[in-house]
Amino acid sequence: MCRRGLINLEKVYNPKLVENRIYEFWENGGFFKANANSGKTPYTILMPPPNITGNLHMGHALDNTLQDIIARYKRMQGFEVLWLPGTDHAAIATEAKITAQMREEGVSKKDIGREAFMKRAYAWKEKYGGNICYQIKKLGSSCDWSRQRFTMDSDYSASVREFFVRLHKKNLIYRGKRIVNWCTKCLTSISDTEVEFEEECGRLWYIKYYFKDETEFITVATTRPETIFGDLALAINPDDSRCKKIIGKTVVVPICNREIKIIADINVEKDFGTGVLKVTPAHDCNDFEIGRRHDLEETFLVIDEKGFLNEKCGKYSGLERFEARKIVVNDLKSLNLIVKEEKIEHRVGSCYRCNSIIEPFVSEQWFVKMGSLAQSATEIVKSGKIKFVPERFSKVHLSWMENIKDWCISRQLWWGHRIPAWHCEECGGITISSDDEPEKCETCGCKKILQDEDSLDTWFSSALWPFSTLGWPDEKSEDLVYFYPTDTLVTGYDIIFFWVSRMIFSSLEVMKKEPFKQVLIHGLVRDSEGRKMSKSLGNGVDPVEIIEKYGADALRFALVSGITPGNDTRFSSEKLEGSRNFVNKLWNAARFIKMNVSYASPLHSSGVSADCLRNSLWSRWIVDRVNDLSKEVCENMEKFDLGLALHKIYSFFWGEFCDWYLEIFKIEINDEKKRENCKMVIHWVFGQILRLLHPFVPFVTEKIWGIFFDGVLAISNYSKFDANLEDKNSKSEAHGVISVISAIRTKCAEMRIRQDQKINVFILPETQNYELFKENLEIIRVLSRVKSVSFSSECQNSEVIVTDFAKIYLKTEEIFDKKEIKEHLETEGLHIEKQIKKNKILFENPEFLSKAPPKVVEKIKTLIFNLEEKQKKINKEIENFKIGG
Repeated sequence: MCRRGLINLEKVYNPKLVENRIYEFWENGGFFKANANSGKTPYTILMPPPNITGNLHMGHALDNTLQDIIARYKRMQGFEVLWLPGTDHAAIATEAKITAQMREEGVSKKDIGREAFMKRAYAWKEKYGGNICYQIKKLGSSCDWSRQRFTMDSDYSASVREFFVRLHKKNLIYRGKRIVNWCTKCLTSISDTEVEFEEECGRLWYIKYYFKDETEFITVATTRPETIFGDLALAINPDDSRCKKIIGKTVVVPICNREIKIIADINVEKDFGTGVLKVTPAHDCNDFEIGRRHDLEETFLVIDEKGFLNEKCGKYSGLERFEARKIVVNDLKSLNLIVKEEKIEHRVGSCYRCNSIIEPFVSEQWFVKMGSLAQSATEIVKSGKIKFVPERFSKVHLSWMENIKDWCISRQLWWGHRIPAWHCEECGGITISSDDEPEKCETCGCKKILQDEDSLDTWFSSALWPFSTLGWPDEKSEDLVYFYPTDTLVTGYDIIFFWVSRMIFSSLEVMKKEPFKQVLIHGLVRDSEGRKMSKSLGNGVDPVEIIEKYGADALRFALVSGITPGNDTRFSSEKLEGSRNFVNKLWNAARFIKMNVSYASPLHSSGVSADCLRNSLWSRWIVDRVNDLSKEVCENMEKFDLGLALHKIYSFFWGEFCDWYLEIFKIEINDEKKRENCKMVIHWVFGQILRLLHPFVPFVTEKIWGIFFDGVLAISNYSKFDANLEDKNSKSEAHGVISVISAIRTKCAEMRIRQDQKINVFILPETQNYELFKENLEIIRVLSRVKSVSFSSECQNSEVIVTDFAKIYLKTEEIFDKKEIKEHLETEGLHIEKQIKKNKILFENPEFLSKAPPKVVEKIKTLIFNLEEKQKKINKEIENFKIGG
């Protein structure tokens, strides 16, 4: 590491001067490049490919940090780790960006044609698509960039075509006219999983439908009167006794005066509206299925692809659907055809990309039959071969698989994988081929064939990520043979059915094996108040800006601190400041050790000898503790409880190592008999701390490692438990001494004894602990910050402390006037009591509570609690002085 010229530890750690150089060193050294011929046990993680349109956001930052921690940990354990990065072409999002850019230029897709549009798209990808990868590197991600993939690479595209052809040959892909979710803004169909539903307040209109040649009418309730032009029947439930007698009768559709029949269908909800349903097969999913059962026309569309009423709607033709709703309602009212209207709460679906309200729309599309695919994806999870962490998220997958419909995979977009189907101009036959350009129709041999205009759903190609990235369809590919199935997928709970489930059934269909063994699910990153981060709320945080200001290590630490699998995490500036403080604490500890431990060449990065531990309790204790810590951390890491693992390392380093061991080291280093051994021990222990911390804060640990040890930390062995280093006695003995020091410190603080007011302390240890305290009297004196510590069986006029190991006497008479301090405490107590009363009056005022923001109310409540706690503490301190009246 010294070869990098990073030999000095500057006074202040500056991540800007370190992180880019270290990452460049890792990349140039090829330390993250996986070798399929290494002979090691493989461990594979596939990065969920971010969209080329995107910039790094906090969700990406968390996701990639968790992946990197696992990858670095496994690499240091000796696995052949492949963390394969890549990006997704993101069809709808990217095409929207490009068309928006074109609109500014005054041109459209139609103006320039498909070929020119695709050239623009690839140029856009080259210009902007690499941005997010650069940002992921800034985070410290230890990916194998030599294997970076893009879902529109030529070989990836070939695998998509091959997959399509194989499914088609098994009759798992078909083309037909079905009702789909249509986005009138993106002008494409989208799958059920891409529709986002929200409860909205709408209206339910009760409309009169007159029986043919009669003055009687039946009332029908609908939320969509603008689709009245597409009504092909009215339907009632055959079990509805109210309406049985009118089944088969004819009614006249209001406004358009078309005659339709009343039919019976078991799927009609008797309790909704009047129990009579208007059936509009081309614009409602449920109506479409009813229409199929009763042989109604399926393609009777009255709204076009842009959301405007078409020529079937007479004078309403050309009106936008929601504008048409208002006009139709007004006209129905003027004709006295509306019985009533009422407010209703109902679910409304919108496009996940542009938020436009979805229009159910009959069109010719390509579909995947999901029956057998869903069954295999269900069985593999139930068998335990794929484990979700936490396990509760397996239910999301299983529920979707059990209720899944056929998957609409065609999109009316140009950017994406074009459907590998060619239509014959002569016979109308369809040729399905994995070739770029088949020569002729496979039905009649005609060479006049045109490729289907539609492209494939982005998730269709993304579903192949686990095996296509490794070389499939070349089943003998070294990477595919060695690294598949992969080991761990890390992703958010919001894309389980979008992506995770689809990878499972696609991989099982092609590879006959599960795509991964574990799925680690994480939650969302929220702000300090638990709100989702977004630009509209003004609480969005740019991870790259944080890296520039605080460093990547501080950001990573803040993201993982306190996290638990599957749950959302809160991010705050306080958390970030604390994380930076930890990085600085590590740096300062390194500077201290470097100044006190100098070796001509780096030593002891791999072991510590028994001789080093023989003459110091504290050497034995700290080695035993870091050994225990290694065991606990590895157990947490294996369970993917990364937040808990980091917390344990943090607590050990800040508490036991810095607060206790470093302070004791400063004393023991002055003992010639212990000096060299102590140096060797602290050197080794600090090395273990760096190993444990490296997956979490890789930059600062690699930088420090190069000062103390040979080699590269990123590919060094992770710290692990060694039974030979276990020393249970040291735990008990160290705890005894530390408990005495802590008890003295606490008592002095309670009695407001300043550090410059040195007191004498006498200790009466338990008989079996006499030698222990005799050897550590100087350590107790220095760390307790007292004048002297000696043994005594009894001490008059002293403050007494009792611990499990010793009785302690504090001689406090000579250093202060107890009466004066008691009076001061009583005055302070009265002041606090006034503050409590003042705030309680405010808190108990109903008018204030009704008008004040919840944040302010909570702040006052917390203030009252803190003041009451402080008052209790002062009362206790007064009692400690043992002065009556």
